Amino acid sequence: MSVVRSGKIIFCEGKPSSLDYRLLNRVVDSLPGDRCTIVPVGSKFGFSSFADGYFLRKTGVNQKYIVFRDRDFDVQPTPNCGLLQLDNRSGNKPMALSYRTCVENYLLDADLIDTYWTEKYNEKQENPVFRWGHQNSPGVDRISQSIETSARNLQHYQAVRWALGDLVNMRPARQQLKTTWTEKGNLPQSLSWQDCKDRALELINQFRLAVESVTPEKFEDNLISYQQRFNQEEFWTEKQYLIWFNGKDIQKEIQRQDSKFISLDLFFDWAIWKLEINQHPDLIELRTKIEQL
Repeated sequence: MSVVRSGKIIFCEGKPSSLDYRLLNRVVDSLPGDRCTIVPVGSKFGFSSFADGYFLRKTGVNQKYIVFRDRDFDVQPTPNCGLLQLDNRSGNKPMALSYRTCVENYLLDADLIDTYWTEKYNEKQENPVFRWGHQNSPGVDRISQSIETSARNLQHYQAVRWALGDLVNMRPARQQLKTTWTEKGNLPQSLSWQDCKDRALELINQFRLAVESVTPEKFEDNLISYQQRFNQEEFWTEKQYLIWFNGKDIQKEIQRQDSKFISLDLFFDWAIWKLEINQHPDLIELRTKIEQL
């Protein structure tokens, strides 16, 4: 990877071929000012260490960067359709999270799917050697129904995923047992046997408290709460499942239930360049934050 000494840095999940990376390219397209460098870091769990390593040799350089990733099941969406925030446990800059669960949620749009499906079908009619193994689009209403039906099939699974996510994201449960109590590889102030032993026992006690806080009763309470939310009529009439449910799960359920449905992976490759960024307040806010770095 080449070393960038100036400009704005945006860290994201995945690889250069990922939807996250391509979405950010859309977001920063035509931004004025300093150029932007989008750096995919792979797994979302490696953001902090990756950013530290990326800037390791840049002492004294103005490090203008933002971390953006999928919200997943880490934070509940709010009534305000803006960016969400997740504090960074290592003390680095907080992460900006998408309002929808993941990039696929922005692309599960019946009108977009219908447009793509119709275009590909027409190409096949005009050019018989064009590879397209489907009939013409069933129409926006039928596509919308397929998306909603798949989401309804996933209702209980998504409630369970959210309930588990609440347990995983409990602050005590986030503390994992480590082999040191110092940050960034620093040595302890005291290296005496007793002090080292006492600090190690503190870590063990913290870990035990975290484990004890993750109880079946807590999970049951969380699960009931999500079941009630997902049973509300407005949750379905307002298509809130496109915000709360995982878009990758909806995609898989659509393909599992309807073998005649088009490949959504290929559709996503097309749709990421057609997505109207200005229709999503959180993506507009992200563009503004990047511009203001």
